[in-house]
Amino acid sequence: MEFDLAGIGNALMDALVVVPDDTLIDDLGLTRGTMHPVEDAQWQSVYAKVRHLDVVLHSGGSCANTVATAGRLGARAIYRGQVGDDELGRQYGASLENSCGGHALRVTTEAATGKCLSLISQRDAERTMLTDLGAAVSLPDLGEFERALSSCRIAHFEGYTLLDGPMCDMILEAMALAKSSGALVSLDAADPFVTATIPERFRKACVDHADIVFLNADEARAVGGVDDPVAACRKVSEECGIAHVAVKLGARGSVVAHDGQLVEIPVFEVDAVDTTGAGDAYAGGYLVGLSKGWSVDRAGRLASQVAALTVSQMGAVVHDAQALSQALTSA
Repeated sequence: MEFDLAGIGNALMDALVVVPDDTLIDDLGLTRGTMHPVEDAQWQSVYAKVRHLDVVLHSGGSCANTVATAGRLGARAIYRGQVGDDELGRQYGASLENSCGGHALRVTTEAATGKCLSLISQRDAERTMLTDLGAAVSLPDLGEFERALSSCRIAHFEGYTLLDGPMCDMILEAMALAKSSGALVSLDAADPFVTATIPERFRKACVDHADIVFLNADEARAVGGVDDPVAACRKVSEECGIAHVAVKLGARGSVVAHDGQLVEIPVFEVDAVDTTGAGDAYAGGYLVGLSKGWSVDRAGRLASQVAALTVSQMGAVVHDAQALSQALTSA
């Protein structure tokens, strides 16, 4: 196989900033701890209110974070998305090159690079996001990325791309292509907004294509149709016929349903700085473990450690090579 992991998703530049309290969030009428779709003008307006603070820029988007994490862990990983022909787009490509050694980005002159402003609470590291999708959601085709999907061990996708829009049909075709080529297909719901908005479409994608599914507690409840996220984990695995269903439970750790068994994964406690991308990092660690042929519990331990490292820093991708190496060794 040419790649351990190939992923396709919405390419968004993350702008991360710690806010001292919830005053700005309240003044803007935002719902704390959730993602808010906005147009470029509104995004720029809010960004202007916080740019005097220490804003940190990183390549982002759920799938991109997972692929970059895998690359940082030493996997042969590649990512496909679309950015604008602008400075943010160039920074985005450079960031992926640093993590994975290259990328399969498409550059367009028809829209600006998509971006996500994360307002991170100084009190508890909760993030409230404003997202301008920009060029990210108009990727017209797979292009030469078909080769990567046909020659990878695992193909990874994010739930956002299944929402109504021009990319949905292409993503479903990409899932089918990867599966027919012998790859494991991985799908991360990425946000409760997805499972609440398109529950039937998301579930059908799981049934038709997915071998690995990542959910948080709210997403598991929505897909499984039961209140207990652990019971929902088992139910989704059995009813949808999915080999690996991982449900992240926050401070309780996580649980993975596999081959009729539930495997409990412990949490690694750290002082939280920024929760942005913790679930994406978890997926990256888990998929790297699977690509190495590790057991579910060992892959889960790596996933949990990498997620903890992510929460203890600013940004969704861990850049501390020594810490990542130690996580690989100790998992």
